[in-house]
Amino acid sequence: MAKRDTYEQRTEELLLPIVAKHNVEIYDVEFVKEAGEWYLRAYIDKEGGVNILDCEAVSRELSDALDVADYIEESYILEVSSPGLGRTLKKDKHLEKSLGEEVEIKTYKPIDKCKEFSGILKAYDKDTITIENDNNEMIFQRADIAVVRLALDF
Repeated sequence: MAKRDTYEQRTEELLLPIVAKHNVEIYDVEFVKEAGEWYLRAYIDKEGGVNILDCEAVSRELSDALDVADYIEESYILEVSSPGLGRTLKKDKHLEKSLGEEVEIKTYKPIDKCKEFSGILKAYDKDTITIENDNNEMIFQRADIAVVRLALDF
């Protein structure tokens, strides 16, 4: 297991009792490098959405737990936030909650000269994701998908 995956998994384990205490759930955890800085991001959610007080409470407790556990070698910036309206759908549990919702899919390589698609999320399995737009079903291989996110409708 890569160091990044280990950090993310251990952070999720630390988060479990914290989110339970605050009546929120873990949406995702990521450890990424951006502009030369490492970020440990914990995305939390709850029915109706989280607010700044939820994020602050979880952040304070997670920060303390991380200081005690001390398993991340690199210096990093901790962020706790909502996954946002146009949230990325990385895991099967995200896809399951989003069935019937409008999503946007971006592919690594063009498919019929296009890399961006949108439609209603109809189905998924371990290898594919299916959307429907204009009564046409489109099936994408997961390996070909760069990102799937909820569509923002304003």
